[in-house]
Amino acid sequence: MADVTAEDGTVTRQEQTRDIVGLIDGAVERVDDHTVALHLSRPDITLIPAFCDYPALIVHRSFDETGADITANPIGTGPWTIVSCDVGVRAVLARREDGHPWWGEAVMGPVYLDGIEYVDYGTDSSAQIAAFEAGEIHTNFESTASYVEIFDELGLKRAEKSTANTVCVRMNVNNPPYDDPKVRRAVQLAVDNATVLDLGYQGLGLVADNHHVGPMHPEYAEVPREGRDPERARALLEEAGRADFEFELISLDDDIVRNTCDATAAQMRDAGLNVTRTVLPGNTFWNNWTGYPFSATEWNMRPLGVQTYALAYRSGETWNETGFSDPRFDALLAEALAIPDPDRRRAPMEEMERILQDSGVIIQPYWRNTYRHMTEDVMGLEMHPTYEIHLERVWLAA
Repeated sequence: MADVTAEDGTVTRQEQTRDIVGLIDGAVERVDDHTVALHLSRPDITLIPAFCDYPALIVHRSFDETGADITANPIGTGPWTIVSCDVGVRAVLARREDGHPWWGEAVMGPVYLDGIEYVDYGTDSSAQIAAFEAGEIHTNFESTASYVEIFDELGLKRAEKSTANTVCVRMNVNNPPYDDPKVRRAVQLAVDNATVLDLGYQGLGLVADNHHVGPMHPEYAEVPREGRDPERARALLEEAGRADFEFELISLDDDIVRNTCDATAAQMRDAGLNVTRTVLPGNTFWNNWTGYPFSATEWNMRPLGVQTYALAYRSGETWNETGFSDPRFDALLAEALAIPDPDRRRAPMEEMERILQDSGVIIQPYWRNTYRHMTEDVMGLEMHPTYEIHLERVWLAA
Protein backbone atom coordinates (compact mmCIF):
# COMPACT_ATOMS: atom_id res chain seq x y z
CA MET A 1 0.00 0.00 0.00
CA ALA A 2 1.05 3.59 -0.54
CA ASP A 3 -0.38 6.92 0.57
CA VAL A 4 -1.02 9.56 -2.07
CA THR A 5 -1.40 13.13 -0.86
CA ALA A 6 -3.59 15.52 -2.83
CA GLU A 7 -3.05 19.27 -2.99
CA ASP A 8 -5.72 19.84 -0.36
CA GLY A 9 -3.78 17.69 2.08
CA THR A 10 -6.09 14.69 1.99
CA VAL A 11 -4.44 11.29 1.87
CA THR A 12 -5.81 8.25 0.10
CA ARG A 13 -4.55 4.70 -0.04
CA GLN A 14 -3.41 3.12 -3.27
CA GLU A 15 -2.62 -0.57 -3.38
CA GLN A 16 0.68 -1.41 -4.99
CA THR A 17 2.67 -4.52 -5.65
CA ARG A 18 5.88 -5.28 -3.77
CA ASP A 19 9.10 -4.00 -5.33
CA ILE A 20 10.30 -6.10 -8.24
CA VAL A 21 14.07 -6.50 -8.48
CA GLY A 22 14.01 -8.26 -11.83
CA LEU A 23 13.00 -11.33 -13.75
CA ILE A 24 14.62 -14.66 -13.08
CA ASP A 25 16.83 -15.94 -15.89
CA GLY A 26 14.82 -17.50 -18.69
CA ALA A 27 11.46 -16.37 -17.34
CA VAL A 28 10.42 -14.59 -20.56
CA GLU A 29 10.97 -15.89 -24.08
CA ARG A 30 10.31 -13.83 -27.21
CA VAL A 31 8.47 -16.10 -29.63
CA ASP A 32 7.75 -13.57 -32.38
CA ASP A 33 6.86 -9.88 -32.81
CA HIS A 34 3.52 -10.34 -31.02
CA THR A 35 4.09 -13.30 -28.70
CA VAL A 36 6.02 -13.97 -25.53
CA ALA A 37 6.22 -17.24 -23.60
CA LEU A 38 6.49 -17.18 -19.81
CA HIS A 39 8.41 -19.88 -17.97
CA LEU A 40 7.29 -19.88 -14.32
CA SER A 41 9.30 -21.12 -11.35
CA ARG A 42 6.06 -22.62 -10.00
CA PRO A 43 2.50 -23.06 -11.33
CA ASP A 44 0.24 -20.06 -10.76
CA ILE A 45 -3.18 -19.83 -12.39
CA THR A 46 -3.62 -16.29 -11.00
CA LEU A 47 -0.93 -14.86 -13.29
CA ILE A 48 -3.25 -13.50 -16.01
CA PRO A 49 -5.94 -12.24 -13.57
CA ALA A 50 -3.12 -10.47 -11.69
CA PHE A 51 -2.14 -8.67 -14.90
CA CYS A 52 -5.71 -7.35 -15.02
CA ASP A 53 -5.90 -6.43 -11.31
CA TYR A 54 -6.30 -2.73 -10.60
CA PRO A 55 -2.98 -2.31 -8.73
CA ALA A 56 -1.16 -3.63 -11.82
CA LEU A 57 -0.41 -0.95 -14.41
CA ILE A 58 1.13 -2.33 -17.59
CA VAL A 59 3.02 0.52 -19.24
CA HIS A 60 5.20 1.23 -22.25
CA ARG A 61 8.84 0.15 -21.95
CA SER A 62 9.90 3.84 -21.96
CA PHE A 63 7.83 4.56 -18.82
CA ASP A 64 10.71 4.88 -16.34
CA GLU A 65 13.08 6.75 -18.62
CA THR A 66 10.38 9.32 -19.47
CA GLY A 67 9.65 10.21 -15.86
CA ALA A 68 7.38 7.38 -14.68
CA ASP A 69 4.32 9.66 -14.96
CA ILE A 70 1.59 8.42 -17.25
CA THR A 71 -0.29 11.72 -17.01
CA ALA A 72 2.71 13.64 -18.33
CA ASN A 73 3.61 11.12 -21.02
CA PRO A 74 0.42 9.18 -21.81
CA ILE A 75 1.53 6.38 -24.14
CA GLY A 76 -1.34 3.94 -24.42
CA THR A 77 -3.63 1.95 -26.67
CA GLY A 78 -7.06 3.16 -25.53
CA PRO A 79 -9.65 5.14 -27.50
CA TRP A 80 -8.84 8.34 -25.58
CA THR A 81 -5.66 9.98 -24.38
CA ILE A 82 -5.01 12.10 -21.28
CA VAL A 83 -5.18 15.84 -21.90
CA SER A 84 -4.75 16.98 -18.29
CA CYS A 85 -4.85 15.65 -14.75
CA ASP A 86 -5.14 17.79 -11.64
CA VAL A 87 -5.13 15.43 -8.63
CA GLY A 88 -8.15 15.95 -6.41
CA VAL A 89 -9.82 18.25 -8.96
CA ARG A 90 -10.28 16.99 -12.52
CA ALA A 91 -8.92 14.80 -15.31
CA VAL A 92 -9.70 15.36 -18.99
CA LEU A 93 -9.49 12.79 -21.79
CA ALA A 94 -9.93 13.35 -25.53
CA ARG A 95 -10.39 11.04 -28.50
CA ARG A 96 -7.02 9.79 -29.69
CA GLU A 97 -5.81 11.80 -32.69
CA ASP A 98 -2.13 10.81 -32.76
CA GLY A 99 -2.21 8.61 -35.83
CA HIS A 100 -2.48 5.45 -33.74
CA PRO A 101 -6.14 4.44 -33.80
CA TRP A 102 -7.69 2.48 -31.00
CA TRP A 103 -6.82 -1.20 -31.36
CA GLY A 104 -10.45 -2.27 -30.85
CA GLU A 105 -11.91 -0.15 -33.63
CA ALA A 106 -11.50 -2.85 -36.28
CA VAL A 107 -13.67 -5.22 -34.25
CA MET A 108 -16.04 -2.97 -32.31
CA GLY A 109 -16.16 0.09 -34.51
CA PRO A 110 -15.33 3.67 -33.53
CA VAL A 111 -16.14 5.01 -30.07
CA TYR A 112 -18.96 7.53 -29.78
CA LEU A 113 -17.68 9.90 -27.09
CA ASP A 114 -15.38 12.72 -28.18
CA GLY A 115 -14.10 13.24 -24.66
CA ILE A 116 -14.49 12.39 -20.98
CA GLU A 117 -14.09 14.51 -17.86
CA TYR A 118 -13.58 13.04 -14.40
CA VAL A 119 -14.44 15.49 -11.62
CA ASP A 120 -13.47 14.88 -7.99
CA TYR A 121 -16.30 15.86 -5.65
CA GLY A 122 -14.71 14.28 -2.59
CA THR A 123 -16.24 11.57 -0.42
CA ASP A 124 -19.48 13.36 0.50
CA SER A 125 -22.29 11.94 -1.65
CA SER A 126 -24.37 15.09 -1.12
CA ALA A 127 -21.88 16.87 -3.39
CA GLN A 128 -22.74 14.38 -6.13
CA ILE A 129 -26.43 15.07 -5.62
CA ALA A 130 -25.81 18.78 -6.10
CA ALA A 131 -23.76 18.06 -9.23
CA PHE A 132 -26.54 15.92 -10.74
CA GLU A 133 -29.15 18.58 -9.93
CA ALA A 134 -27.00 21.31 -11.49
CA GLY A 135 -26.48 19.26 -14.67
CA GLU A 136 -22.70 19.18 -14.12
CA ILE A 137 -22.29 15.41 -14.47
CA HIS A 138 -23.85 12.53 -16.40
CA THR A 139 -22.85 9.71 -14.03
CA ASN A 140 -21.07 9.02 -10.77
CA PHE A 141 -18.35 6.50 -10.01
CA GLU A 142 -20.30 4.71 -7.28
CA SER A 143 -23.49 5.26 -5.30
CA THR A 144 -22.86 4.29 -1.68
CA ALA A 145 -25.46 2.06 -0.04
CA SER A 146 -27.03 4.76 2.12
CA TYR A 147 -27.55 6.98 -0.94
CA VAL A 148 -28.89 4.46 -3.46
CA GLU A 149 -32.56 5.27 -2.75
CA ILE A 150 -31.82 9.01 -2.69
CA PHE A 151 -30.27 8.84 -6.17
CA ASP A 152 -33.24 6.74 -7.31
CA GLU A 153 -35.60 9.46 -6.11
CA LEU A 154 -33.79 12.00 -8.28
CA GLY A 155 -35.10 10.12 -11.31
CA LEU A 156 -31.68 8.81 -12.28
CA LYS A 157 -31.08 5.47 -13.95
CA ARG A 158 -29.45 2.83 -11.77
CA ALA A 159 -26.82 0.24 -12.74
CA GLU A 160 -26.25 -2.58 -10.24
CA LYS A 161 -23.82 -5.48 -9.94
CA SER A 162 -23.47 -8.36 -7.48
CA THR A 163 -19.78 -8.59 -6.56
CA ALA A 164 -17.10 -10.10 -4.33
CA ASN A 165 -16.33 -6.66 -2.86
CA THR A 166 -16.47 -6.86 0.91
CA VAL A 167 -15.35 -5.52 4.28
CA CYS A 168 -13.24 -7.71 6.58
CA VAL A 169 -13.28 -7.04 10.31
CA ARG A 170 -10.05 -8.73 11.25
CA MET A 171 -8.01 -9.65 14.30
CA ASN A 172 -4.22 -9.60 14.05
CA VAL A 173 -2.77 -12.73 15.67
CA ASN A 174 0.50 -10.95 16.52
CA ASN A 175 -1.32 -8.78 19.08
CA PRO A 176 -2.66 -10.24 22.36
CA PRO A 177 -5.32 -11.28 23.13
CA TYR A 178 -5.99 -12.04 19.46
CA ASP A 179 -3.19 -14.60 19.52
CA ASP A 180 -5.67 -16.80 21.41
CA PRO A 181 -8.08 -18.65 19.09
CA LYS A 182 -10.69 -18.77 21.88
CA VAL A 183 -10.83 -14.97 21.90
CA ARG A 184 -11.12 -14.81 18.10
CA ARG A 185 -13.87 -17.42 18.01
CA ALA A 186 -15.72 -15.59 20.79
CA VAL A 187 -15.74 -12.41 18.71
CA GLN A 188 -17.05 -14.30 15.68
CA LEU A 189 -19.79 -15.98 17.73
CA ALA A 190 -20.90 -12.61 19.12
CA VAL A 191 -21.77 -11.30 15.65
CA ASP A 192 -24.63 -12.17 13.30
CA ASN A 193 -23.45 -11.49 9.77
CA ALA A 194 -26.96 -10.95 8.39
CA THR A 195 -27.58 -8.21 10.92
CA VAL A 196 -24.29 -6.51 10.00
CA LEU A 197 -25.34 -6.62 6.33
CA ASP A 198 -28.67 -5.00 7.19
CA LEU A 199 -27.30 -2.33 9.51
CA GLY A 200 -23.90 -1.74 7.94
CA TYR A 201 -24.80 -1.94 4.25
CA GLN A 202 -28.57 -1.46 4.03
CA GLY A 203 -29.05 -5.16 3.23
CA LEU A 204 -27.74 -4.59 -0.31
CA GLY A 205 -25.75 -7.78 -0.83
CA LEU A 206 -25.28 -11.40 0.17
CA VAL A 207 -24.45 -12.76 3.62
CA ALA A 208 -20.91 -14.18 3.76
CA ASP A 209 -19.41 -16.96 5.86
CA ASN A 210 -16.16 -15.66 7.40
CA HIS A 211 -13.76 -17.27 4.91
CA HIS A 212 -13.49 -14.63 2.14
CA VAL A 213 -14.54 -16.85 -0.78
CA GLY A 214 -18.03 -16.64 -2.21
CA PRO A 215 -20.45 -18.18 -4.72
CA MET A 216 -19.23 -15.78 -7.43
CA HIS A 217 -15.82 -17.50 -7.36
CA PRO A 218 -15.55 -20.51 -9.70
CA GLU A 219 -13.88 -22.79 -7.12
CA TYR A 220 -16.22 -21.86 -4.24
CA ALA A 221 -17.23 -24.66 -1.87
CA GLU A 222 -20.23 -24.13 0.37
CA VAL A 223 -19.00 -24.14 3.97
CA PRO A 224 -21.69 -22.68 6.25
CA ARG A 225 -20.50 -20.79 9.29
CA GLU A 226 -21.65 -21.34 12.85
CA GLY A 227 -24.57 -19.13 13.84
CA ARG A 228 -24.45 -16.38 16.43
CA ASP A 229 -24.15 -17.74 19.97
CA PRO A 230 -23.64 -15.02 22.63
CA GLU A 231 -23.60 -17.49 25.53
CA ARG A 232 -20.83 -19.57 23.99
CA ALA A 233 -18.94 -16.37 23.09
CA ARG A 234 -18.95 -15.27 26.73
CA ALA A 235 -17.98 -18.79 27.87
CA LEU A 236 -14.97 -18.84 25.52
CA LEU A 237 -13.83 -15.47 26.86
CA GLU A 238 -14.13 -16.83 30.40
CA GLU A 239 -12.00 -19.85 29.44
CA ALA A 240 -9.41 -17.51 27.92
CA GLY A 241 -9.38 -15.31 31.04
CA ARG A 242 -10.56 -12.32 29.00
CA ALA A 243 -14.14 -11.89 30.22
CA ASP A 244 -13.51 -8.26 31.20
CA PHE A 245 -11.27 -7.36 28.27
CA GLU A 246 -12.17 -4.09 26.52
CA PHE A 247 -12.04 -4.56 22.76
CA GLU A 248 -11.13 -1.55 20.63
CA LEU A 249 -12.42 -1.78 17.06
CA ILE A 250 -10.59 0.66 14.76
CA SER A 251 -11.89 1.78 11.38
CA LEU A 252 -11.42 4.30 8.63
CA ASP A 253 -13.85 7.21 8.67
CA ASP A 254 -15.78 6.34 5.55
CA ASP A 255 -19.35 5.30 4.90
CA ILE A 256 -18.94 1.57 4.26
CA VAL A 257 -16.26 0.55 6.77
CA ARG A 258 -17.42 2.87 9.55
CA ASN A 259 -21.04 1.69 9.35
CA THR A 260 -20.01 -1.97 9.18
CA CYS A 261 -17.81 -1.61 12.25
CA ASP A 262 -20.53 0.26 14.13
CA ALA A 263 -22.92 -2.63 13.46
CA THR A 264 -20.29 -5.21 14.45
CA ALA A 265 -19.52 -3.40 17.70
CA ALA A 266 -23.25 -3.14 18.49
CA GLN A 267 -23.62 -6.91 18.03
CA MET A 268 -20.65 -7.56 20.30
CA ARG A 269 -22.02 -5.26 23.02
CA ASP A 270 -25.43 -6.93 22.74
CA ALA A 271 -23.66 -10.25 23.35
CA GLY A 272 -22.14 -8.88 26.57
CA LEU A 273 -18.66 -7.95 25.32
CA ASN A 274 -17.00 -4.63 26.20
CA VAL A 275 -16.25 -2.69 23.01
CA THR A 276 -15.06 0.82 22.21
CA ARG A 277 -14.93 2.27 18.70
CA THR A 278 -12.10 4.36 17.26
CA VAL A 279 -12.67 6.08 13.91
CA LEU A 280 -9.58 7.49 12.15
CA PRO A 281 -9.11 9.77 9.14
CA GLY A 282 -7.40 8.27 6.12
CA ASN A 283 -4.07 10.02 6.63
CA THR A 284 -3.84 8.34 10.06
CA PHE A 285 -5.46 4.97 9.40
CA TRP A 286 -3.40 3.95 6.38
CA ASN A 287 -0.10 4.64 8.13
CA ASN A 288 -0.56 1.42 10.12
CA TRP A 289 -3.35 -0.47 8.37
CA THR A 290 -1.68 -3.89 8.71
CA GLY A 291 -0.63 -3.38 12.33
CA TYR A 292 -3.83 -2.63 14.25
CA PRO A 293 -4.86 -5.39 16.68
CA PHE A 294 -8.57 -5.21 15.74
CA SER A 295 -9.72 -3.21 12.73
CA ALA A 296 -11.44 -3.42 9.36
CA THR A 297 -10.54 -2.83 5.74
CA GLU A 298 -12.43 -2.89 2.49
CA TRP A 299 -11.36 -5.57 0.01
CA ASN A 300 -12.19 -5.33 -3.67
CA MET A 301 -13.16 -8.26 -5.83
CA ARG A 302 -10.72 -10.71 -7.32
CA PRO A 303 -12.14 -13.11 -9.91
CA LEU A 304 -10.55 -16.19 -8.32
CA GLY A 305 -10.83 -17.25 -4.70
CA VAL A 306 -7.24 -18.52 -4.71
CA GLN A 307 -6.16 -15.06 -5.85
CA THR A 308 -7.58 -13.52 -2.68
CA TYR A 309 -6.04 -16.21 -0.52
CA ALA A 310 -2.61 -15.72 -2.10
CA LEU A 311 -2.79 -11.96 -1.46
CA ALA A 312 -4.33 -11.86 2.00
CA TYR A 313 -3.79 -15.11 3.91
CA ARG A 314 -0.64 -16.83 2.69
CA SER A 315 2.11 -16.75 5.32
CA GLY A 316 4.30 -13.65 5.15
CA GLU A 317 2.43 -11.87 2.37
CA THR A 318 2.63 -8.06 2.32
CA TRP A 319 -1.17 -7.67 2.47
CA ASN A 320 -1.69 -10.33 5.15
CA GLU A 321 -3.24 -7.96 7.68
CA THR A 322 -4.31 -10.73 10.09
CA GLY A 323 -0.83 -12.20 10.53
CA PHE A 324 -2.50 -15.56 9.81
CA SER A 325 -0.01 -18.34 9.12
CA ASP A 326 -0.83 -22.01 8.69
CA PRO A 327 1.49 -24.53 6.98
CA ARG A 328 -1.40 -26.75 5.91
CA PHE A 329 -3.22 -23.76 4.40
CA ASP A 330 -0.09 -22.71 2.51
CA ALA A 331 0.42 -26.22 1.15
CA LEU A 332 -3.19 -26.46 -0.01
CA LEU A 333 -2.92 -23.05 -1.65
CA ALA A 334 0.21 -24.08 -3.55
CA GLU A 335 -1.67 -27.16 -4.73
CA ALA A 336 -4.75 -25.16 -5.76
CA LEU A 337 -2.69 -22.58 -7.67
CA ALA A 338 -1.54 -25.40 -9.94
CA ILE A 339 -5.06 -26.63 -10.81
CA PRO A 340 -6.70 -24.77 -13.72
CA ASP A 341 -9.96 -26.77 -13.52
CA PRO A 342 -12.18 -25.04 -10.90
CA ASP A 343 -14.12 -28.24 -10.22
CA ARG A 344 -10.89 -30.04 -9.28
CA ARG A 345 -9.66 -26.96 -7.40
CA ARG A 346 -12.77 -27.03 -5.22
CA ALA A 347 -11.50 -29.86 -3.00
CA PRO A 348 -8.44 -28.02 -1.65
CA MET A 349 -10.48 -24.81 -1.56
CA GLU A 350 -13.07 -26.40 0.72
CA GLU A 351 -10.39 -27.38 3.21
CA MET A 352 -8.80 -23.92 3.04
CA GLU A 353 -12.17 -22.27 3.67
CA ARG A 354 -12.68 -24.41 6.77
CA ILE A 355 -9.16 -23.70 8.07
CA LEU A 356 -9.61 -19.94 7.68
CA GLN A 357 -13.13 -19.98 9.10
CA ASP A 358 -12.09 -22.05 12.14
CA SER A 359 -9.08 -19.81 12.79
CA GLY A 360 -11.47 -17.00 13.71
CA VAL A 361 -9.21 -14.30 12.27
CA ILE A 362 -11.97 -12.49 10.34
CA ILE A 363 -15.59 -11.51 10.52
CA GLN A 364 -16.42 -11.20 6.85
CA PRO A 365 -20.11 -10.40 7.05
CA TYR A 366 -21.26 -9.79 3.48
CA TRP A 367 -20.62 -9.48 -0.23
CA ARG A 368 -21.52 -6.05 -1.56
CA ASN A 369 -23.82 -5.19 -4.41
CA THR A 370 -22.39 -2.07 -6.05
CA TYR A 371 -24.29 0.74 -7.72
CA ARG A 372 -23.87 3.59 -10.14
CA HIS A 373 -26.40 6.23 -11.22
CA MET A 374 -26.65 8.19 -14.43
CA THR A 375 -28.87 10.65 -16.27
CA GLU A 376 -31.51 9.40 -18.70
CA ASP A 377 -29.48 10.31 -21.78
CA VAL A 378 -26.56 7.99 -20.89
CA MET A 379 -26.77 4.80 -22.94
CA GLY A 380 -24.77 1.58 -22.68
CA LEU A 381 -23.11 2.24 -19.30
CA GLU A 382 -22.97 -0.57 -16.75
CA MET A 383 -21.56 -1.10 -13.28
CA HIS A 384 -18.48 -3.31 -13.40
CA PRO A 385 -17.80 -5.67 -10.45
CA THR A 386 -14.24 -4.33 -10.10
CA TYR A 387 -15.19 -0.69 -10.84
CA GLU A 388 -13.71 -0.65 -14.34
CA ILE A 389 -15.30 2.10 -16.42
CA HIS A 390 -15.89 0.82 -19.95
CA LEU A 391 -17.01 3.75 -22.08
CA GLU A 392 -16.14 2.25 -25.49
CA ARG A 393 -19.82 1.45 -26.19
CA VAL A 394 -21.35 4.37 -24.28
CA TRP A 395 -23.13 7.27 -25.96
CA LEU A 396 -25.40 10.18 -25.12
CA ALA A 397 -28.88 10.11 -26.57
CA ALA A 398 -29.90 13.15 -28.59
